[in-house]
Amino acid sequence: MTLATQVLAVNDDLPIRTDLPVHSGKVRSVYWLTTADSARLIREKNYPVAADTPLAIMVISDRISAFDCIWHGENNLNGVPGKGAALNAISNHWFSLFKQHGLADSHILDIPHPLVWIVQKARPVKIEAIARQYITGSMWRAYSKGEREFCGITLPEGLQKDQKLPQILITPSTKGILSGLDGVPEADDVNISRADIERHSAAFGFEQVSDIDLYEKLLKQGFGVISDALAKLDQMFVDTKFEFGYVKDATGQSKLIYMDEVGTPDSSRIWDGESWRSGKIVEQSKEGFRQWLLNNFPEPDILLNKDRMSERAALARDNALPTQVMLDISRTYLGIAEKVIGKKIELSANPKEEIIAVLDKHYGLINH
Repeated sequence: MTLATQVLAVNDDLPIRTDLPVHSGKVRSVYWLTTADSARLIREKNYPVAADTPLAIMVISDRISAFDCIWHGENNLNGVPGKGAALNAISNHWFSLFKQHGLADSHILDIPHPLVWIVQKARPVKIEAIARQYITGSMWRAYSKGEREFCGITLPEGLQKDQKLPQILITPSTKGILSGLDGVPEADDVNISRADIERHSAAFGFEQVSDIDLYEKLLKQGFGVISDALAKLDQMFVDTKFEFGYVKDATGQSKLIYMDEVGTPDSSRIWDGESWRSGKIVEQSKEGFRQWLLNNFPEPDILLNKDRMSERAALARDNALPTQVMLDISRTYLGIAEKVIGKKIELSANPKEEIIAVLDKHYGLINH
């Protein structure tokens, strides 16, 4: 068994029955089930959704993306061993904790395999909901240059790098490009204020203005649940990105839920508490990999400057990273996942074969 066969790098070519093209993102691929298969599974598995809800199979890969590019290693290592399983395990853990605390549901209905979710169709809110507990990264870079206003919130003078903020700060940004909205730039991932969201609540996808309060409440509550649980492991929840959407429950009522992933090393910064107290930042997240890339390519501006995207894409395409770097990332992801869930993550010898077998035998979703 080679490292390369343990990695699920390509996840959009599984023989799952679907009438629609497979949607492949940077890390996950989505297979929309046929209307008949969706209805059959809802009936057979007793999923708590309306009978006509569209369902999808979401398969996570082990690909590693940073600076909007996919990176690969030497010897055909086109992903990071265990990364997908670690991300899913962490999200599953936090989503179940949210449920225990009486917070909102997620889009996940079933987990057939460590790399697979069965999800219900959700209508996403077009906001990257970002919450910060410490000042670091891009916010610190802007603050150190004299900026004091972030998403309509003014920060006090005299903050130090990596310091805890006076309170959890919500700094949302756009998800996708929205056009024709007064005061909102036509660009993906640009900061917006609470006032912008209120002014254009329907365009951002909120069903009612009061749901803006609900999304902020769920963001803060979810952040708090994860932060408290990590603190017990002497890990610091620094900042994170949540996504929200609307689904219909079994009675056809619309409700706001958590979507995508939560509290993972891909969507969050997590620091080791002991190291931080001794004045050192040890990243338990993808941030460490981003720093490695910035330190090891001679021109960091290519990675940071959105106007140099074609050069950046060439950099990712033409450079096979050392195996050791890929294994270091693997250790980071598996290490924090095993801390969070409290047990070892067993890696599959051939994840693709396993996924096909389980979706065939227990769900009847494979084309023969």
